[in-house]
This record gives sequence, structure tokens and C-alpha cells, in this order.
Amino acid sequence: MIRSEDNITTTQAIVVFVSYIMAAGILSLPRTSVDEAGTPDVWLSVILGGLITFAAGVIVTKLSQDYPGQTFFQYGGKVVGKWLAAVISLFFIEHFVTIAAFEARIMAEVINFYLLEGTPLWAIVMTMMWVGLYSIKDGMGAIARLLEIIFPITVIIFMIVVFMSFGIFELDNLRPVLGDGFMPVLKGVKATTLSFISAEVMVFLLAFTKKPEKGIKVLVAGLSISMLFYFTTVVFVIGALSVDGVTSMTWPTLELIRSFEIPGLIFERFESMLLVIWIMQLFATFIISFYAASLGLSQVFKKKSRPIMYGLLPVMYLIAMIPKNVDDVFSLGDMIGYIAAVLFCIVPIPLLIISKMKKTRKKRTGHTS
Repeated sequence: MIRSEDNITTTQAIVVFVSYIMAAGILSLPRTSVDEAGTPDVWLSVILGGLITFAAGVIVTKLSQDYPGQTFFQYGGKVVGKWLAAVISLFFIEHFVTIAAFEARIMAEVINFYLLEGTPLWAIVMTMMWVGLYSIKDGMGAIARLLEIIFPITVIIFMIVVFMSFGIFELDNLRPVLGDGFMPVLKGVKATTLSFISAEVMVFLLAFTKKPEKGIKVLVAGLSISMLFYFTTVVFVIGALSVDGVTSMTWPTLELIRSFEIPGLIFERFESMLLVIWIMQLFATFIISFYAASLGLSQVFKKKSRPIMYGLLPVMYLIAMIPKNVDDVFSLGDMIGYIAAVLFCIVPIPLLIISKMKKTRKKRTGHTS
């Protein structure tokens, strides 16, 4: 059973959902999507990627709504049997552990490159992980309240940065629309979908919401807000830096902020302002994934979650330190996206069909008797 102090409102659920999606993709999506498409039409790819993610999210949400108050780790056995559910759950848990490790490593790379140059990556990763452990130890209710503080600050800072970008924005950098046809847009969908994949959060999030029947509202609102952030980022980064400029940068969103300055202001290093808040967003994705993995293991093996949280720390640390350089980190991110596409876009379809069939059969049996 979910503890009463872990119950969250629909608004808090939306904040958790958005915080889970808006992570490393904001910093790198303009480059990865343009690398795939080769044209400035990737803003269309963002929209299509969001629609694909929405379809996957609906399936997972509908599945979870059939079992209110339970995570997949609890109700999976009712759908496909105890042992198969345990295997699927372990794959889900492995995915959350890898995401948490990936976000910790991305945080370390960004902090090392822009803020604490020369600081060993292991020191930054370990610090973030211990702070993350402290943040999740009191459960989903505490996590949701923390994210409620972070999210409004993110919105305000992001809007300020976008407003200041107008001075160097060139609409011609986004033209011609569909100049090379629709195929480049479809190629770009791969990168945008990998950044958007978020259906996995619904396998456990609805269990904590006070009104699980509003799961689709959480999905629609969360994805709409995230799409707006990603769409705005891609448009303004490409509009300011051009397609050629974006492909030559590791973190184009941060480079955009470094490329303009407003004389006379006391505070001139605007990238530091966005960096601080986006490190908080990376941290948000990290703690949600960390919590999901520990929750899953505790429910699958019916153990207390606190010792599992401590046990996951060295596992995540080892995964985070596997990539040798930034390119390896991005390759890990792509791999995570592909795995997520299979685990949370394809696997839930037969699960939902089986669940609906079982419920229909149960209703018929009950009605007959």
C-alpha cells in the first residue's frame, strides 16, 4: 500500500512528469536532431516526436488506471503472472538505474566543463548521488514538494533566457520550411522521440496520485509543457546559431546564451544562470529515476526501500563512470532511448490487451454467476 504522506495531487503529478522529461535533452537536442535531419525543419520533428510519445503514454496510463493505487511492480503479476511480471519489472528497474546513472554523469560533464573545471568527474558524481539519496529517502511526497520549488524557477529563468535571445534570432536560419521534403523531418523524429520518451514514469506515478482517473490529464498537460520547452529551445537555438553552427557544438543551448550579452548589466554571464537551474532539472530526473528503481526493487522482492537505496549507489556510480568521454556519454543516452522505446512503447501494448481481456472475462463470469 502507498503511504498517505506519499499521496500527491494532480498538479504535483504533472510537475513530476515534466521534471522527469526535461533533462539533458534541452541542452543537446538541437544538435542531435540537426545531425539526424540535416535541415532546420527539426521543429516539426519535435512535434511528431511528442505525438508518438503521447500515444505510448496513453497505453501505459490506461494500463495503470486499471489497477489504482498500485505500481506495475505490484499489479504486473495480475496481468501476466508472477514470474513473467518479475522479469519485466527487472528490465524496467534496470532502465531506471541506467537513466539515473546517465543523468548523474551528464551533470558531472556539464559542471566540469562550465563551472568546476579540473574537478574529477568521480567527485561530482558521488556528491550528486549522496545528495540524491538524501532527497528521496522520505518518499514521493517529499520529492514532489521539492520539484514544486524547482519547477517555477526553471520556467522563469527559461523565459528570461528566451526573451534575451530575440536580439540575435534570425528567422532566415529556419527557412526554407520543408525545403528538402519531409524525409529529413522523419529522420529527426528519431532524436526527438529518444529525448521525449517518458511513458515509463506512468508505470509508478499514478499509484501515488490522489485521483488516478485524471492520468490522461497528467499526460496531456505534462507532455504539452515539455513539448513547448523543447520546441522553443530548438527554434531559438537554430534561429540564432544556424544549422551549421549547431552541429559543431556539444551543448548548443548553453552556447546560445554565451553568444549574447547586454552591456551595462551587473550580471553578464547568463549561462551560469541557466546552468544552475538546468543542473537542478538534471538532478530532478536523477532522483525520480533513482526513486523508481529503489521502489521497484523493494516491491518486487518485498524488502524495505531504504537499504536498497544505499545498495543502488555503487551500481549507479559504476555505470556512470563507464563512458570514457562525452561522445561515449551521448552513445549511452542513445542506447537508453532505444531500450525505452522497446520497453515502454512496444511491451505495454500486449500488457494492456491482456489486462482488458482479463477484466472483460471477469465481468462476464461475474455477470453469469
